[in-house]
Amino acid sequence: MSPAIQLSLALACAAVAALCGWRGAQLPDPLRGPRLVPWRFLMVLAGAGAVLLLVSAVRGAGGAEG
Repeated sequence: MSPAIQLSLALACAAVAALCGWRGAQLPDPLRGPRLVPWRFLMVLAGAGAVLLLVSAVRGAGGAEG
């Protein structure tokens, strides 16, 4: 996979992580019922994916030796 594609996927993962972080920080509404989506867990997964894609893109572009 080319570094450009990896960087765009990392940016998309970062945007998903930001959205999930915002949704997870909202106050619960007891009238609507319990939350059925684990927003904070999804935020962590998307953030980890973004970091892994960034590292892979840098290594693929020759930024890390060894």
